[in-house]
Amino acid sequence: MPALYRHFLQAMWLSWAAYWWVSSRNVKRTARHESLPSRLSHIAPLALAALFFSLPNSLAPFLSLRFLPSATWPFHVAVALTAAGLLFALWARRYLGSNWSGTVSIKKDHQLITNGPYALVRHPIYTGVLLALVGSGMAIGEWRAVLGLALASLAVVQTSTGRTLAAPAVRRDLSSLLPMCSGAYSFRSVSLFGTSR
Repeated sequence: MPALYRHFLQAMWLSWAAYWWVSSRNVKRTARHESLPSRLSHIAPLALAALFFSLPNSLAPFLSLRFLPSATWPFHVAVALTAAGLLFALWARRYLGSNWSGTVSIKKDHQLITNGPYALVRHPIYTGVLLALVGSGMAIGEWRAVLGLALASLAVVQTSTGRTLAAPAVRRDLSSLLPMCSGAYSFRSVSLFGTSR
């Protein structure tokens, strides 16, 4: 595969990350956030997933075997999926505005966002990022990307379904802050990752 192709996906991810970093500077103050152990319970699998995606010639040689042919059609499909996922996540981030947080948290003057991409799925940022990872995994075409996607999915499911260590307390706070909205929103929005308990 030409070097231009390899660097194209990297440029897409770096552009997305740059936007994410710039927009993270204009958020509401956090009133309550998850604990460090809770944060690490989903950051550790994500960091490991990033290693599998970014490091060729991983520790186990079979992870470098291809599951897709090295051809142009998988790359074009991969670019389309990656772009669609990253753009969907950006759209969701824009709708969250100053309510966004990099951790499971309650913001001061917290609002429940239910329009835009949040009217379609309950966790559009996670959905978009996972779609982008599926695309990137197709572009890599090796089993290491499948393992990376599985680890990233585990982290997302843990967070989105409330199975982190601090989630019950944060969920209780959200229910008390938004009692009339959360039930109706949970009923009408689609959760791709199951429901929280």
